[in-house]
Amino acid sequence: EVQLVESGGGMVQPGGSLRLSCAASGFSFSRYDMAWVRQAPGKGPEWVSTIASGGTTYYADSVKGRFTIARDDAKDTMYLQMNSLKPEDTALYYCARPYGDEYPYRGQGTQVTVSS
Repeated sequence: EVQLVESGGGMVQPGGSLRLSCAASGFSFSRYDMAWVRQAPGKGPEWVSTIASGGTTYYADSVKGRFTIARDDAKDTMYLQMNSLKPEDTALYYCARPYGDEYPYRGQGTQVTVSS
């Protein structure tokens, strides 16, 4: 059974930083692309970043230069380092294993709130 468990969310002031983690189990983590997706209140899901199985990274324009995605295949864990956070980054952040443009597997999410 695929399991994805996020951690590291919290409340931070604008300009602050957070590091999210995603612990994966139930599949061969190193063989799969992985992604972060977020959903703000009242809005649909928004893709944030993807890291391919080989390590190539992709970012949404809204986070490029501020967020860094990484993975540790030895630990079956993915990370999202978020710097220079803005109020508009406030959302529930999900770790997901994509399938094409869909995200059939994702965790419960970790809340990130950016507010002064």
